[in-house]
Amino acid sequence: MATDGLITDPMLLSVMDAAARARQQSLAITDLLAEYHAREDSPPEESSLDEQLALSKQQKLLNAHLAQLRGLNRKAILSVRTTKQETAEARQEIDSLHLQLQNLYYEQRHLRGEIAGCEGYNHRFNELPMIPVEEFLEQRPEYQSSSQHDVTIARIDDERAARQKLEDERQQLLKKKEALVKETTAKKEELGKLDAEIEKWLIGQESVRKIFEAREKATMAKS
Repeated sequence: MATDGLITDPMLLSVMDAAARARQQSLAITDLLAEYHAREDSPPEESSLDEQLALSKQQKLLNAHLAQLRGLNRKAILSVRTTKQETAEARQEIDSLHLQLQNLYYEQRHLRGEIAGCEGYNHRFNELPMIPVEEFLEQRPEYQSSSQHDVTIARIDDERAARQKLEDERQQLLKKKEALVKETTAKKEELGKLDAEIEKWLIGQESVRKIFEAREKATMAKS
């Protein structure tokens, strides 16, 4: 048969094998009937009895083949229904897995975009005038085996501590400056007062000198 090589399922093969046997049995009965009709020289009673026995035997065989064929056909139909149900369930599972895969793909693409954005983000700590990594590791050897993230955090903390120290020193210098400004202002005020007293004293001395000069001129004029 042309479909022999196309069918590989054992159930369908058994159905086809049973159908083939039933077909062969039907052909055998047909040939037997044709043979009986062709023989016209046999005694009617003897021929009729032999034909009936032979035909009955062949019909029993045919009925047995047909019964087997119907049973196998019923099993094949049930098997096909089961296979269809299993196929539908498998297809639904595949569709669900495909949808999950698509969701994972979209999530992966989103996360890759977020990672790329984070990697390309211009962090402000990059603008900090921190000491180079090599110099920092020489000063802090305990971070030699640390990750880049931990080293970066340590460098930022080190820069913050250094800036805090400088800020404390600046505040102390400002306080010293304010104290010196106050001291200088006080000394200027004191010097201003002293200058005023000296100015008054000089003015007084000038008045005394003029009085003595006037008296001296008067004395010389009398003599």
